[in-house]
Amino acid sequence: MSRYTGPKFKLSRRLGISLSGTGKELKRPFPPGQHGPNQRKKLSGYGVQLQEKQKLRHMYGLNEKQFRNLFDKAAKIKGISGENFMILLESRLDNLVYRLGFANSRAGSRQLVSHGHVTVNGKKVDIASYTVSTGDVIGLRERSRGQKSIKEAMEGRHHLPNYLEFNDQAMEGKFVRLPERAELSQDIDEKQIVEFYSR
Repeated sequence: MSRYTGPKFKLSRRLGISLSGTGKELKRPFPPGQHGPNQRKKLSGYGVQLQEKQKLRHMYGLNEKQFRNLFDKAAKIKGISGENFMILLESRLDNLVYRLGFANSRAGSRQLVSHGHVTVNGKKVDIASYTVSTGDVIGLRERSRGQKSIKEAMEGRHHLPNYLEFNDQAMEGKFVRLPERAELSQDIDEKQIVEFYSR
């Protein structure tokens, strides 16, 4: 199954969650379409589980196979599977590039990584799904630092999570520690996702 490339605002409204993080998509808080305001119907247990999975999958921009493989990896780690899963998603290189403000969206950060603009501990890494370890330093290649899109994204950054540190002079960020569940999206009920994959 390929990655979703359709209209993001429609998808956000259908799922009832801001996928961009700005909230602009939800100015009209009902599903898209002619009958949108009257479409809200009671979901079955399976429907709720599926919707939670789709919310998280589209939020991080993964296809189904990547998403399931990462869930299986999280299930093998000691601790609470749902929380481990969300922490693994947050530790992906493309996500941390987005969190550091090098790009305005996760799709933009994925493109930066795959085009070879990003370094981890001084070495070029062009794999968006690369799992960053605590203590790793994420930066930009020397020739990429003057890019207009990166400068604009940096100027528009509003918030830096507590599990990241940023050095403005060197234009690099450090993944200080693993995030806690309270620091991640509160719009997601990860227990429903665990139940979906445990069927």
